[in-house]
Amino acid sequence: MRRICICFLLFTAFLLSPARSVRTQEKTAEKASTAGAPTSGFRAEFLEDVAYYEQRYTRLAAAMPAEKYTWRPGEGVRSVGEVYTHIISANYGVASALGTPPPAGFDFKAVAPLSGDKAKVLPVLKESFAHSRAAILALSDADGDKPQKMFNRQTTLRGALMMIDRHWGEHLGQSIAYARVNGVVPPWTQEFQQQQKPADKPKP
Repeated sequence: MRRICICFLLFTAFLLSPARSVRTQEKTAEKASTAGAPTSGFRAEFLEDVAYYEQRYTRLAAAMPAEKYTWRPGEGVRSVGEVYTHIISANYGVASALGTPPPAGFDFKAVAPLSGDKAKVLPVLKESFAHSRAAILALSDADGDKPQKMFNRQTTLRGALMMIDRHWGEHLGQSIAYARVNGVVPPWTQEFQQQQKPADKPKP
């Protein structure tokens, strides 16, 4: 009986180790990317959201099969890849509106044609979130109430960041729905399910 318990514990640890490894890598990458970042104030709070959405979008984009990037739920609706290229363009466009223009040579018109090519979308998606982070770091906490136009609406700088948050959330939900319809479980959900005890899992 003791041997069975030990084997069960070792097996459970084996199942959980990949998820723990992924979370550790994410935290390490997040710390490295936010080195020198503010630790308080609205910028610090928003940078946490940048990190959250970055890992959600990039991991889901990586989990989607390459052949599904052209899938769309209906005519006139963005495809899987088009949602990601929309986020890429928005990230650079928003950063520009906040005072951080795209790097030299960046062409907004060249983003949309990438939508059907997973191998090309992934690195550009990651770069766009890195650019968003740089744009936030270039701001000042003292300018939170400064007038700012975002998505054709007049607001404050703080309000603009809230609008960006809502935009990310809307399209992340869309991407999750696309993944589910195509039989892809979001990686973070899969990890959570692996961590559940057998007794906690719903019966078939």
